[in-house]
Amino acid sequence: MSSIDPVCKALLDDLDEGFAEMYAAYRTLVFSTALRLSGRWACAEDLTAEAFLRAYRALAGYDRDRLAALQPRPWLMTVLMNLWRNWARTKARTPPPDLRDEPVEAVDPGQDVEAAAVRRETGDELAELLRQLPEEQRAAVVLRHVVDLPVSEIATVLKIPQGTVKSHVSRGLRRLRAMGGAQ
Repeated sequence: MSSIDPVCKALLDDLDEGFAEMYAAYRTLVFSTALRLSGRWACAEDLTAEAFLRAYRALAGYDRDRLAALQPRPWLMTVLMNLWRNWARTKARTPPPDLRDEPVEAVDPGQDVEAAAVRRETGDELAELLRQLPEEQRAAVVLRHVVDLPVSEIATVLKIPQGTVKSHVSRGLRRLRAMGGAQ
């Protein structure tokens, strides 16, 4: 029992409290991944909320052995990736929204304005470059260099061989460098 992930132990002790612990431990990771994949704050919020909702529903049906063997980080990333793929497919089939109807994203009043502007500009540039990558390369680059997952976990999340993960990451980074240099 001592070698079990602390989040899994908390889930085994009490599902609701354990889930709260899981949420606290991984919400930033899930949100930042969703943001880099979707490129939109509101979409990232929706994807994050839906990922945790689906995770909770799934965990409620797991037996003790499955909870004990759970690897929370790659498991949550798998849930998120499945949601993102479905979101991307749906988005591809619907016409783009009129951007004038989009609400302006709120700024945290406690933030340093200059630092927030620089961070926002850099984040927007990165999001735009990532959006230009093919889906499989974007996912691999985000999981490797934003989320910092090891190649083995990325292979599990994306359900592809480790060599293919390495190839997608390498090609994605090469494209990002080429696009970044062209700007």
